[in-house]
Amino acid sequence: MDTIDTIASTATKASIETTATKASIVSTFIMSYKKLQIGQLSRTLVIDIHEMSLKLPSFERFEVGSQIRRSIKSVKSNIVESYGRRRYKKEYIRFIIFALSSNDETIDHLETLLETKSMKNEKLYADLHQRLNILGIKINNFSKSIEKHHDKFEE
Repeated sequence: MDTIDTIASTATKASIETTATKASIVSTFIMSYKKLQIGQLSRTLVIDIHEMSLKLPSFERFEVGSQIRRSIKSVKSNIVESYGRRRYKKEYIRFIIFALSSNDETIDHLETLLETKSMKNEKLYADLHQRLNILGIKINNFSKSIEKHHDKFEE
């Protein structure tokens, strides 16, 4: 009986260690996109634009406010999805281009808010506009890097 208990205990420990290792690998995969500069920048912009949009006049909160929240969240989501497809060059680039397009859309919504005087804080506008432009440049450069060096990327 002692031998059977020892074998069962060893098997259980091995199973737990294997499960822990698999969980660690999965956790690393899920978290890795957060290491990308474009992922980090888009994340902070989602939060800041969301907060800004909730301070808009009520008629704009549900029109352009809603659109700008969706477009900036689309930037981040497409970066995340592209990372999940990084093994496939065309898919990787495709979703990065979607992120860039959504970033351009977000800039357009932000400009519209200022032009229509729905957004009155010019300092906040300038900050968000500058950060969106920087993000666009970084996404574009990232896309070019994927195009040129995809075969050299490591998993």
